[in-house]
Amino acid sequence: MYLTISEAADYLGITEKEVRQLIFQQRIRAIHDGDNYLINKDQFNEHFKQIERYKQQVQEFLSEPIPEDIDVKDED
Repeated sequence: MYLTISEAADYLGITEKEVRQLIFQQRIRAIHDGDNYLINKDQFNEHFKQIERYKQQVQEFLSEPIPEDIDVKDED
């Protein structure tokens, strides 16, 4: 499924200007049909999967209990 720049901006939660910049920086693949840029929606699937994995890792880290303080006396 192809999206226009405005639809892609809504889908990604960023502005249209940022989407255009990402296209010109070649960080988003797009097809120019003469009038509009068309962006394939499937290219964002891996990005969203990575974000979900990162959120899960952060949640696991935050839910890990804090180890008890070992009161070690240095006898130098």
